[in-house]
Amino acid sequence: MHSKKQAPVNYYVGIDVGSASVRAALVDEFGTVVAHADQPIQIWEPQADHYEQSSADIWAACCSVTKKVVCGVDARRIRGLGFDATCSLVVVDKQFQPLAVNCEGQNHRNVIMWMDHRAVSQVDRINQTQHRVLSYVGGTMSVEMQPPKLLWIKENLQESCWEKAGYFFDLPDFLSWKATGVTARSLCTLVCKWTYTSDGGWDDSFWQMIGLEDLVKDKYEKIGNHVLSPGESVGKGLTAEAARDLGLPEGTAVAASLIDAHAGGLGVIGADVKGHNLLCENQPITSRVAMICGTSSCHMGVSETPIFVPGVWGPYFSAMVPGFWLNEGGQSATGKLIDHVVRGHVAFPELQAKAKASSQSIYTYLNSHLDLIKKSLPVGFLTVDLHVWPDFHGNRSPLTDLTLKGMVVGLTLSRGLDELALIYLATIQAIALGTRHILETMQAAGHHINTLFLCGGLSKNPLFVQMHADITGKPVVLSKEVESVLVGAAILGACASGDFASIQEAMAKMGKIGRVVQPNHGDKRFYDKKYEVFLKLVEHQREYRSIMKGF
Repeated sequence: MHSKKQAPVNYYVGIDVGSASVRAALVDEFGTVVAHADQPIQIWEPQADHYEQSSADIWAACCSVTKKVVCGVDARRIRGLGFDATCSLVVVDKQFQPLAVNCEGQNHRNVIMWMDHRAVSQVDRINQTQHRVLSYVGGTMSVEMQPPKLLWIKENLQESCWEKAGYFFDLPDFLSWKATGVTARSLCTLVCKWTYTSDGGWDDSFWQMIGLEDLVKDKYEKIGNHVLSPGESVGKGLTAEAARDLGLPEGTAVAASLIDAHAGGLGVIGADVKGHNLLCENQPITSRVAMICGTSSCHMGVSETPIFVPGVWGPYFSAMVPGFWLNEGGQSATGKLIDHVVRGHVAFPELQAKAKASSQSIYTYLNSHLDLIKKSLPVGFLTVDLHVWPDFHGNRSPLTDLTLKGMVVGLTLSRGLDELALIYLATIQAIALGTRHILETMQAAGHHINTLFLCGGLSKNPLFVQMHADITGKPVVLSKEVESVLVGAAILGACASGDFASIQEAMAKMGKIGRVVQPNHGDKRFYDKKYEVFLKLVEHQREYRSIMKGF
Protein backbone atom coordinates (compact mmCIF):
# COMPACT_ATOMS: atom_id res chain seq x y z
CA MET A 1 0.00 0.00 0.00
CA HIS A 2 1.20 3.48 -0.83
CA SER A 3 0.22 6.34 1.42
CA LYS A 4 -1.18 9.33 -0.39
CA LYS A 5 0.88 12.45 -0.14
CA GLN A 6 -1.10 15.08 1.71
CA ALA A 7 -1.60 18.41 -0.03
CA PRO A 8 0.21 21.23 1.75
CA VAL A 9 -2.02 23.33 4.00
CA ASN A 10 -2.36 27.07 3.52
CA TYR A 11 -2.24 29.45 6.48
CA TYR A 12 -3.45 32.97 7.19
CA VAL A 13 -2.51 35.42 9.93
CA GLY A 14 -5.19 37.27 11.86
CA ILE A 15 -4.17 40.23 14.04
CA ASP A 16 -6.65 41.64 16.55
CA VAL A 17 -6.04 44.89 18.43
CA GLY A 18 -8.34 44.98 21.43
CA SER A 19 -8.65 47.60 24.13
CA ALA A 20 -5.87 46.31 26.36
CA SER A 21 -3.88 43.83 24.25
CA VAL A 22 -2.86 42.79 20.76
CA ARG A 23 -3.37 39.19 19.72
CA ALA A 24 -2.30 37.25 16.66
CA ALA A 25 -3.20 33.80 15.40
CA LEU A 26 -1.99 31.54 12.65
CA VAL A 27 -5.13 29.95 11.20
CA ASP A 28 -5.24 27.16 8.65
CA GLU A 29 -7.59 26.98 5.65
CA PHE A 30 -10.07 24.91 7.71
CA GLY A 31 -10.43 27.58 10.40
CA THR A 32 -8.27 25.92 13.05
CA VAL A 33 -6.08 28.19 15.18
CA VAL A 34 -2.68 26.49 15.14
CA ALA A 35 -0.70 29.16 16.99
CA HIS A 36 -1.70 32.09 19.18
CA ALA A 37 0.12 34.90 21.01
CA ASP A 38 -0.84 38.08 22.84
CA GLN A 39 0.84 41.13 24.30
CA PRO A 40 -0.55 43.96 26.46
CA ILE A 41 -0.66 47.53 25.21
CA GLN A 42 -0.67 50.69 27.27
CA ILE A 43 -3.69 52.85 28.07
CA TRP A 44 -3.41 56.38 29.48
CA GLU A 45 -6.27 57.97 31.38
CA PRO A 46 -5.08 61.56 31.97
CA GLN A 47 -8.49 62.63 33.26
CA ALA A 48 -12.00 61.25 33.64
CA ASP A 49 -13.47 59.91 30.38
CA HIS A 50 -10.20 60.54 28.48
CA TYR A 51 -8.56 57.32 27.22
CA GLU A 52 -5.48 57.42 25.01
CA GLN A 53 -3.05 54.99 23.41
CA SER A 54 0.07 55.04 21.24
CA SER A 55 0.04 53.86 17.62
CA ALA A 56 3.77 53.06 17.88
CA ASP A 57 3.15 50.87 20.94
CA ILE A 58 0.29 49.12 19.15
CA TRP A 59 2.32 48.45 15.98
CA ALA A 60 5.28 47.15 17.99
CA ALA A 61 2.94 44.71 19.74
CA CYS A 62 1.49 43.61 16.37
CA CYS A 63 4.99 42.81 15.15
CA SER A 64 5.96 40.96 18.31
CA VAL A 65 2.93 38.63 18.40
CA THR A 66 3.03 37.96 14.66
CA LYS A 67 6.65 36.87 14.76
CA LYS A 68 5.75 34.44 17.54
CA VAL A 69 2.88 32.74 15.69
CA VAL A 70 4.71 32.33 12.38
CA CYS A 71 7.93 31.06 13.92
CA GLY A 72 8.94 27.71 12.41
CA VAL A 73 6.26 27.74 9.69
CA ASP A 74 7.12 27.55 5.98
CA ALA A 75 6.63 31.21 4.95
CA ARG A 76 5.51 30.14 1.47
CA ARG A 77 2.38 28.61 2.99
CA ILE A 78 1.34 31.87 4.72
CA ARG A 79 -0.92 33.33 2.07
CA GLY A 80 -2.54 36.38 3.61
CA LEU A 81 -2.88 38.74 6.55
CA GLY A 82 -5.94 40.43 8.01
CA PHE A 83 -6.25 43.11 10.69
CA ASP A 84 -9.09 44.05 12.98
CA ALA A 85 -9.03 46.63 15.75
CA THR A 86 -11.10 48.79 18.03
CA CYS A 87 -12.63 51.84 16.35
CA SER A 88 -10.16 54.23 17.97
CA LEU A 89 -8.97 57.43 16.28
CA VAL A 90 -5.31 57.69 15.20
CA VAL A 91 -3.82 61.08 14.37
CA VAL A 92 -0.59 61.59 12.40
CA ASP A 93 0.99 64.60 10.69
CA LYS A 94 1.71 65.02 6.96
CA GLN A 95 4.86 62.89 7.35
CA PHE A 96 2.85 60.19 9.16
CA GLN A 97 4.45 61.02 12.50
CA PRO A 98 2.25 60.81 15.63
CA LEU A 99 0.51 63.95 16.88
CA ALA A 100 -0.61 64.49 20.47
CA VAL A 101 -4.36 64.21 21.11
CA ASN A 102 -3.88 65.75 24.55
CA CYS A 103 -3.20 69.14 26.09
CA GLU A 104 0.12 67.90 27.52
CA GLY A 105 1.68 67.69 24.05
CA GLN A 106 2.65 64.03 24.48
CA ASN A 107 2.98 63.09 20.78
CA HIS A 108 3.36 59.37 21.41
CA ARG A 109 -0.19 59.44 22.86
CA ASN A 110 -1.79 59.97 19.44
CA VAL A 111 -4.81 57.65 19.71
CA ILE A 112 -8.19 58.61 21.17
CA MET A 113 -9.68 55.30 22.25
CA TRP A 114 -13.13 54.14 21.21
CA MET A 115 -14.39 54.34 24.81
CA ASP A 116 -13.20 57.93 25.28
CA HIS A 117 -16.15 60.18 26.14
CA ARG A 118 -14.44 63.60 26.03
CA ALA A 119 -16.61 64.86 23.13
CA VAL A 120 -19.97 64.94 24.94
CA SER A 121 -20.83 68.55 24.09
CA GLN A 122 -19.69 68.06 20.50
CA VAL A 123 -21.89 65.01 19.93
CA ASP A 124 -24.86 66.82 21.48
CA ARG A 125 -24.46 69.63 18.95
CA ILE A 126 -24.07 67.16 16.10
CA ASN A 127 -27.27 65.38 17.11
CA GLN A 128 -29.15 68.67 17.35
CA THR A 129 -28.59 69.15 13.60
CA GLN A 130 -30.84 66.14 12.87
CA HIS A 131 -28.90 65.76 9.63
CA ARG A 132 -30.04 62.96 7.33
CA VAL A 133 -26.82 60.95 7.82
CA LEU A 134 -27.88 60.37 11.45
CA SER A 135 -30.65 58.04 10.23
CA TYR A 136 -27.86 55.52 9.54
CA VAL A 137 -26.75 55.50 13.18
CA GLY A 138 -30.14 54.84 14.76
CA GLY A 139 -31.09 58.52 14.69
CA THR A 140 -28.50 59.56 17.29
CA MET A 141 -24.74 59.64 16.89
CA SER A 142 -22.64 58.09 19.66
CA VAL A 143 -19.83 59.94 21.40
CA GLU A 144 -17.74 56.85 20.52
CA MET A 145 -17.89 57.68 16.79
CA GLN A 146 -15.27 59.78 15.01
CA PRO A 147 -16.99 63.08 13.97
CA PRO A 148 -17.44 64.34 17.57
CA LYS A 149 -13.83 63.41 18.37
CA LEU A 150 -12.61 65.30 15.30
CA LEU A 151 -14.67 68.32 16.34
CA TRP A 152 -13.23 68.13 19.86
CA ILE A 153 -9.70 68.17 18.42
CA LYS A 154 -10.48 71.20 16.26
CA GLU A 155 -12.02 73.10 19.17
CA ASN A 156 -9.46 72.16 21.82
CA LEU A 157 -6.19 71.44 19.98
CA GLN A 158 -6.49 73.76 16.97
CA GLU A 159 -2.83 74.74 16.63
CA SER A 160 -1.04 71.78 18.16
CA CYS A 161 -2.98 69.03 16.40
CA TRP A 162 -5.79 70.03 14.02
CA GLU A 163 -3.75 72.33 11.79
CA LYS A 164 -0.74 70.00 11.72
CA ALA A 165 -2.71 66.80 11.06
CA GLY A 166 -2.09 65.06 7.77
CA TYR A 167 -4.31 62.02 8.30
CA PHE A 168 -7.00 60.84 10.67
CA PHE A 169 -7.26 57.03 10.63
CA ASP A 170 -9.61 54.59 12.22
CA LEU A 171 -7.21 52.19 13.95
CA PRO A 172 -7.97 49.22 11.62
CA ASP A 173 -7.11 51.44 8.63
CA PHE A 174 -3.95 52.73 10.29
CA LEU A 175 -2.76 49.13 10.57
CA SER A 176 -3.39 48.32 6.89
CA TRP A 177 -1.57 51.56 5.95
CA LYS A 178 1.35 50.64 8.21
CA ALA A 179 1.55 47.23 6.54
CA THR A 180 1.21 48.36 2.91
CA GLY A 181 1.95 52.08 2.70
CA VAL A 182 -1.49 52.59 1.11
CA THR A 183 -3.90 55.05 2.76
CA ALA A 184 -7.03 53.28 1.50
CA ARG A 185 -9.82 52.92 4.08
CA SER A 186 -12.15 50.03 4.76
CA LEU A 187 -15.82 50.45 3.91
CA CYS A 188 -16.50 48.92 7.34
CA THR A 189 -14.83 51.67 9.34
CA LEU A 190 -16.04 54.58 7.23
CA VAL A 191 -19.72 53.62 7.10
CA CYS A 192 -19.90 52.50 10.73
CA LYS A 193 -17.97 55.30 12.46
CA TRP A 194 -17.53 58.22 10.02
CA THR A 195 -20.97 58.71 8.25
CA TYR A 196 -19.75 57.53 4.83
CA THR A 197 -22.52 55.81 2.87
CA SER A 198 -21.88 52.95 0.47
CA ASP A 199 -24.12 54.46 -2.20
CA GLY A 200 -23.47 58.20 -1.82
CA GLY A 201 -20.03 58.44 -0.20
CA TRP A 202 -19.32 61.54 1.89
CA ASP A 203 -22.05 64.14 2.44
CA ASP A 204 -20.44 67.59 2.18
CA SER A 205 -23.40 69.29 3.88
CA PHE A 206 -22.95 67.26 7.07
CA TRP A 207 -19.31 68.22 7.58
CA GLN A 208 -20.06 71.86 6.74
CA MET A 209 -23.02 71.92 9.12
CA ILE A 210 -21.01 70.64 12.10
CA GLY A 211 -18.06 72.99 11.51
CA LEU A 212 -15.58 70.58 9.89
CA GLU A 213 -15.72 72.05 6.40
CA ASP A 214 -11.88 71.86 6.32
CA LEU A 215 -12.20 68.14 5.54
CA VAL A 216 -14.34 68.83 2.46
CA LYS A 217 -11.85 71.32 0.98
CA ASP A 218 -9.09 68.74 0.49
CA LYS A 219 -11.54 66.23 -1.01
CA TYR A 220 -11.49 64.16 2.17
CA GLU A 221 -7.84 63.19 1.76
CA LYS A 222 -7.32 63.40 5.53
CA ILE A 223 -10.14 60.97 6.36
CA GLY A 224 -10.23 58.80 3.24
CA ASN A 225 -11.12 59.13 -0.44
CA HIS A 226 -10.01 55.65 -1.53
CA VAL A 227 -12.36 53.02 -0.11
CA LEU A 228 -12.09 49.21 -0.26
CA SER A 229 -14.48 46.46 0.77
CA PRO A 230 -13.41 44.31 3.74
CA GLY A 231 -11.23 41.44 2.55
CA GLU A 232 -10.19 43.21 -0.64
CA SER A 233 -6.43 43.16 -1.26
CA VAL A 234 -4.64 46.41 -0.34
CA GLY A 235 -1.92 47.67 -2.66
CA LYS A 236 0.87 45.21 -3.42
CA GLY A 237 0.75 43.55 -0.01
CA LEU A 238 3.38 43.92 2.71
CA THR A 239 6.09 46.49 2.12
CA ALA A 240 9.70 45.42 2.65
CA GLU A 241 9.83 47.33 5.95
CA ALA A 242 6.57 45.91 7.30
CA ALA A 243 7.56 42.41 6.18
CA ARG A 244 10.77 42.66 8.24
CA ASP A 245 8.85 44.02 11.22
CA LEU A 246 6.27 41.22 11.12
CA GLY A 247 8.54 38.32 10.12
CA LEU A 248 6.61 37.61 6.91
CA PRO A 249 7.57 37.63 3.22
CA GLU A 250 7.43 40.91 1.33
CA GLY A 251 4.31 41.08 -0.86
CA THR A 252 2.17 38.85 1.42
CA ALA A 253 -1.45 39.80 0.69
CA VAL A 254 -2.99 42.27 3.17
CA ALA A 255 -6.75 42.65 3.41
CA ALA A 256 -8.84 45.76 3.89
CA SER A 257 -9.62 45.55 7.58
CA LEU A 258 -12.59 45.32 9.92
CA ILE A 259 -13.56 46.77 13.28
CA ASP A 260 -12.87 44.10 15.94
CA ALA A 261 -16.52 43.30 16.69
CA HIS A 262 -17.26 42.91 12.99
CA ALA A 263 -14.36 40.47 12.65
CA GLY A 264 -15.89 38.43 15.47
CA GLY A 265 -19.21 38.46 13.64
CA LEU A 266 -17.49 37.32 10.46
CA GLY A 267 -15.84 34.48 12.37
CA VAL A 268 -19.10 32.99 13.68
CA ILE A 269 -22.24 34.18 11.92
CA GLY A 270 -21.78 32.18 8.72
CA ALA A 271 -20.81 28.86 10.33
CA ASP A 272 -22.39 25.60 9.16
CA VAL A 273 -24.85 24.41 11.87
CA LYS A 274 -25.99 21.14 10.31
CA GLY A 275 -26.80 18.41 12.81
CA HIS A 276 -27.57 20.67 15.78
CA ASN A 277 -31.33 20.84 15.33
CA LEU A 278 -31.42 24.63 15.20
CA LEU A 279 -34.16 26.71 13.57
CA CYS A 280 -31.57 28.77 11.74
CA GLU A 281 -30.18 25.70 9.91
CA ASN A 282 -32.63 25.98 7.03
CA GLN A 283 -33.06 29.72 7.22
CA PRO A 284 -31.01 32.57 5.79
CA ILE A 285 -28.17 34.18 7.71
CA THR A 286 -30.60 37.00 8.55
CA SER A 287 -32.10 34.79 11.30
CA ARG A 288 -28.85 35.01 13.28
CA VAL A 289 -27.26 37.63 15.51
CA ALA A 290 -23.54 37.53 16.26
CA MET A 291 -22.75 38.82 19.73
CA ILE A 292 -19.15 39.74 20.44
CA CYS A 293 -18.61 40.00 24.19
CA GLY A 294 -15.44 41.46 25.64
CA THR A 295 -14.71 44.75 27.39
CA SER A 296 -17.91 45.90 25.71
CA SER A 297 -20.46 43.93 23.69
CA CYS A 298 -21.74 44.30 20.14
CA HIS A 299 -24.83 42.71 18.61
CA MET A 300 -24.56 42.19 14.84
CA GLY A 301 -27.63 41.40 12.74
CA VAL A 302 -27.83 41.41 8.94
CA SER A 303 -30.72 41.87 6.55
CA GLU A 304 -31.28 41.66 2.80
CA THR A 305 -32.93 45.09 2.71
CA PRO A 306 -32.15 48.14 4.88
CA ILE A 307 -33.88 48.15 8.27
CA PHE A 308 -33.78 51.35 10.31
CA VAL A 309 -33.83 50.49 14.02
CA PRO A 310 -34.26 53.31 16.54
CA GLY A 311 -31.22 53.48 18.82
CA VAL A 312 -29.29 50.81 16.89
CA TRP A 313 -26.49 51.71 14.49
CA GLY A 314 -26.93 51.12 10.78
CA PRO A 315 -28.14 49.98 8.37
CA TYR A 316 -24.68 49.77 6.82
CA PHE A 317 -24.41 48.08 3.42
CA SER A 318 -21.64 45.44 3.09
CA ALA A 319 -19.95 46.59 6.30
CA MET A 320 -19.51 43.02 7.56
CA VAL A 321 -21.00 40.46 5.16
CA PRO A 322 -20.85 41.60 1.51
CA GLY A 323 -24.28 42.13 -0.02
CA PHE A 324 -26.11 42.40 3.33
CA TRP A 325 -27.15 45.38 5.42
CA LEU A 326 -25.75 45.43 8.95
CA ASN A 327 -27.41 46.69 12.12
CA GLU A 328 -25.20 46.97 15.19
CA GLY A 329 -26.46 47.19 18.74
CA GLY A 330 -24.07 47.49 21.63
CA GLN A 331 -23.35 47.84 25.32
CA SER A 332 -20.44 50.14 26.20
CA ALA A 333 -19.33 48.26 29.32
CA THR A 334 -19.86 44.52 29.88
CA GLY A 335 -16.62 42.68 30.71
CA LYS A 336 -15.34 45.97 32.11
CA LEU A 337 -18.51 46.30 34.23
CA ILE A 338 -18.25 42.76 35.64
CA ASP A 339 -14.61 43.40 36.60
CA HIS A 340 -15.55 46.74 38.14
CA VAL A 341 -18.31 45.25 40.29
CA VAL A 342 -16.35 42.20 41.43
CA ARG A 343 -12.99 43.85 42.08
CA GLY A 344 -14.56 46.81 43.86
CA HIS A 345 -16.42 44.66 46.39
CA VAL A 346 -15.13 44.50 49.96
CA ALA A 347 -15.00 40.68 49.78
CA PHE A 348 -12.77 40.64 46.69
CA PRO A 349 -9.53 39.89 48.62
CA GLU A 350 -11.23 36.84 50.18
CA LEU A 351 -12.42 35.72 46.73
CA GLN A 352 -8.95 36.18 45.29
CA ALA A 353 -7.32 34.14 48.03
CA LYS A 354 -9.83 31.27 47.81
CA ALA A 355 -9.69 31.14 44.03
CA LYS A 356 -5.89 31.01 44.14
CA ALA A 357 -5.93 28.27 46.77
CA SER A 358 -8.20 26.15 44.59
CA SER A 359 -6.21 26.93 41.39
CA GLN A 360 -9.25 28.50 39.74
CA SER A 361 -9.97 31.82 38.09
CA ILE A 362 -12.04 34.20 40.21
CA TYR A 363 -15.02 33.75 37.87
CA THR A 364 -14.86 29.95 37.88
CA TYR A 365 -14.78 30.11 41.67
CA LEU A 366 -17.75 32.51 41.80
CA ASN A 367 -19.77 30.24 39.49
CA SER A 368 -19.04 27.26 41.77
CA HIS A 369 -19.93 29.30 44.85
CA LEU A 370 -23.30 30.22 43.33
CA ASP A 371 -24.00 26.52 42.77
CA LEU A 372 -23.30 25.92 46.46
CA ILE A 373 -25.70 28.57 47.74
CA LYS A 374 -28.56 28.11 45.27
CA LYS A 375 -30.11 25.17 47.20
CA SER A 376 -32.97 23.60 45.21
CA LEU A 377 -33.83 26.56 42.99
CA PRO A 378 -32.24 27.45 39.63
CA VAL A 379 -29.20 29.61 40.21
CA GLY A 380 -30.72 32.62 38.46
CA PHE A 381 -33.55 32.80 40.99
CA LEU A 382 -31.07 33.91 43.69
CA THR A 383 -31.53 37.51 42.53
CA VAL A 384 -35.28 37.72 43.09
CA ASP A 385 -34.67 40.78 45.34
CA LEU A 386 -31.50 42.11 43.68
CA HIS A 387 -31.62 44.08 40.44
CA VAL A 388 -28.98 45.95 38.41
CA TRP A 389 -29.26 48.54 35.65
CA PRO A 390 -25.93 48.05 33.82
CA ASP A 391 -25.31 51.43 32.16
CA PHE A 392 -22.38 52.49 34.36
CA HIS A 393 -20.80 53.97 31.18
CA GLY A 394 -23.99 55.22 29.53
CA ASN A 395 -26.37 53.41 27.19
CA ARG A 396 -25.29 52.77 23.61
CA SER A 397 -28.34 50.77 22.48
CA PRO A 398 -31.25 51.01 22.23
CA LEU A 399 -31.70 54.16 24.36
CA THR A 400 -28.62 56.00 23.03
CA ASP A 401 -28.25 57.98 26.25
CA LEU A 402 -24.65 58.28 27.42
CA THR A 403 -25.79 60.24 30.50
CA LEU A 404 -27.54 57.22 32.04
CA LYS A 405 -25.90 55.80 35.17
CA GLY A 406 -25.71 52.36 36.73
CA MET A 407 -28.20 51.34 39.41
CA VAL A 408 -28.35 48.58 42.04
CA VAL A 409 -31.59 47.89 43.93
CA GLY A 410 -31.78 45.44 46.83
CA LEU A 411 -28.53 45.93 48.75
CA THR A 412 -28.18 44.85 52.37
CA LEU A 413 -25.55 45.37 55.08
CA SER A 414 -23.99 41.96 54.32
CA ARG A 415 -20.38 42.13 53.14
CA GLY A 416 -19.33 38.51 52.56
CA LEU A 417 -18.55 36.25 49.65
CA ASP A 418 -22.21 35.25 49.25
CA GLU A 419 -23.14 38.87 48.61
CA LEU A 420 -20.28 39.31 46.14
CA ALA A 421 -21.46 36.23 44.25
CA LEU A 422 -25.02 37.59 44.14
CA ILE A 423 -24.06 41.04 42.82
CA TYR A 424 -21.86 39.30 40.23
CA LEU A 425 -24.83 37.17 39.14
CA ALA A 426 -27.20 40.16 39.07
CA THR A 427 -24.71 42.10 36.93
CA ILE A 428 -24.45 39.29 34.38
CA GLN A 429 -28.24 39.05 34.32
CA ALA A 430 -28.49 42.82 33.77
CA ILE A 431 -26.17 42.57 30.77
CA ALA A 432 -28.30 39.73 29.36
CA LEU A 433 -31.47 41.75 29.99
CA GLY A 434 -29.84 44.62 28.07
CA THR A 435 -29.23 42.20 25.19
CA ARG A 436 -32.91 41.22 25.29
CA HIS A 437 -33.84 44.92 25.14
CA ILE A 438 -31.66 45.36 22.02
CA LEU A 439 -33.00 42.21 20.31
CA GLU A 440 -36.63 43.13 20.97
CA THR A 441 -36.02 46.59 19.50
CA MET A 442 -34.43 45.06 16.39
CA GLN A 443 -37.27 42.59 16.00
CA ALA A 444 -39.92 45.31 16.39
CA ALA A 445 -38.25 47.15 13.49
CA GLY A 446 -38.35 44.13 11.17
CA HIS A 447 -35.55 41.71 12.02
CA HIS A 448 -36.44 38.02 12.47
CA ILE A 449 -33.91 36.55 14.90
CA ASN A 450 -34.02 33.07 16.39
CA THR A 451 -30.39 32.19 17.27
CA LEU A 452 -27.49 33.93 19.03
CA PHE A 453 -23.88 33.25 18.03
CA LEU A 454 -21.50 34.26 20.83
CA CYS A 455 -17.76 34.86 20.77
CA GLY A 456 -15.20 36.89 22.69
CA GLY A 457 -13.78 36.58 26.18
CA LEU A 458 -17.11 36.51 28.04
CA SER A 459 -18.35 33.61 25.90
CA LYS A 460 -15.87 31.44 27.85
CA ASN A 461 -17.93 32.02 31.02
CA PRO A 462 -20.68 29.35 31.16
CA LEU A 463 -22.84 31.45 33.51
CA PHE A 464 -22.73 34.41 31.13
CA VAL A 465 -23.72 32.15 28.23
CA GLN A 466 -26.56 30.36 30.07
CA MET A 467 -28.03 33.63 31.34
CA HIS A 468 -28.13 34.96 27.77
CA ALA A 469 -29.92 31.82 26.59
CA ASP A 470 -32.41 31.85 29.50
CA ILE A 471 -33.16 35.58 29.43
CA THR A 472 -33.51 35.95 25.64
CA GLY A 473 -35.20 32.56 25.25
CA LYS A 474 -32.95 31.77 22.29
CA PRO A 475 -30.34 29.05 21.79
CA VAL A 476 -26.72 30.24 21.96
CA VAL A 477 -24.18 28.84 19.52
CA LEU A 478 -20.54 28.89 20.61
CA SER A 479 -17.78 28.62 18.04
CA LYS A 480 -15.32 25.75 18.06
CA GLU A 481 -12.51 28.27 18.18
CA VAL A 482 -12.97 30.58 21.15
CA GLU A 483 -10.83 33.15 19.34
CA SER A 484 -13.48 33.87 16.71
CA VAL A 485 -12.34 37.47 16.27
CA LEU A 486 -8.92 36.20 15.18
CA VAL A 487 -10.54 33.67 12.85
CA GLY A 488 -12.55 36.54 11.35
CA ALA A 489 -9.36 38.55 10.78
CA ALA A 490 -7.73 35.49 9.19
CA ILE A 491 -10.78 35.08 6.92
CA LEU A 492 -10.04 38.57 5.60
CA GLY A 493 -6.46 37.52 4.82
CA ALA A 494 -7.74 34.37 3.12
CA CYS A 495 -9.96 36.47 0.85
CA ALA A 496 -7.17 38.93 0.05
CA SER A 497 -4.94 36.01 -0.97
CA GLY A 498 -7.42 34.91 -3.63
CA ASP A 499 -7.71 31.41 -2.15
CA PHE A 500 -11.48 31.84 -1.69
CA ALA A 501 -13.94 33.24 -4.20
CA SER A 502 -15.82 35.26 -1.58
CA ILE A 503 -16.03 36.08 2.11
CA GLN A 504 -19.16 33.93 2.33
CA GLU A 505 -17.24 30.90 1.02
CA ALA A 506 -14.42 31.49 3.50
CA MET A 507 -16.91 31.99 6.38
CA ALA A 508 -18.63 28.68 5.64
CA LYS A 509 -15.33 26.75 5.47
CA MET A 510 -13.38 28.45 8.25
CA GLY A 511 -16.16 29.24 10.76
CA LYS A 512 -16.77 26.13 12.92
CA ILE A 513 -19.22 25.75 15.78
CA GLY A 514 -18.40 23.94 19.00
CA ARG A 515 -21.53 23.52 21.10
CA VAL A 516 -25.06 24.82 21.51
CA VAL A 517 -26.51 26.06 24.83
CA GLN A 518 -30.30 25.81 24.99
CA PRO A 519 -32.48 28.06 27.17
CA ASN A 520 -34.21 26.63 30.23
CA HIS A 521 -37.77 27.34 29.10
CA GLY A 522 -39.13 26.45 32.54
CA ASP A 523 -37.50 29.63 33.90
CA LYS A 524 -39.20 31.90 31.37
CA ARG A 525 -41.76 33.43 33.75
CA PHE A 526 -39.08 34.44 36.26
CA TYR A 527 -37.00 36.20 33.60
CA ASP A 528 -40.06 37.88 32.10
CA LYS A 529 -40.65 39.40 35.54
CA LYS A 530 -36.96 40.37 35.87
CA TYR A 531 -37.26 42.09 32.50
CA GLU A 532 -40.29 44.05 33.73
CA VAL A 533 -38.26 45.25 36.71
CA PHE A 534 -35.31 46.03 34.40
CA LEU A 535 -37.39 48.40 32.28
CA LYS A 536 -38.88 50.01 35.40
CA LEU A 537 -35.37 50.86 36.66
CA VAL A 538 -34.63 53.21 33.78
CA GLU A 539 -38.08 54.79 34.14
CA HIS A 540 -37.31 55.52 37.79
CA GLN A 541 -33.88 56.91 36.92
CA ARG A 542 -35.38 59.33 34.41
CA GLU A 543 -38.07 60.29 36.92
CA TYR A 544 -35.65 61.15 39.73
CA ARG A 545 -33.38 63.00 37.30
CA SER A 546 -36.37 65.07 36.22
CA ILE A 547 -37.09 65.90 39.86
CA MET A 548 -33.48 66.99 40.42
CA LYS A 549 -33.21 68.94 37.18
CA GLY A 550 -31.69 72.36 37.69
CA PHE A 551 -29.32 71.36 40.47
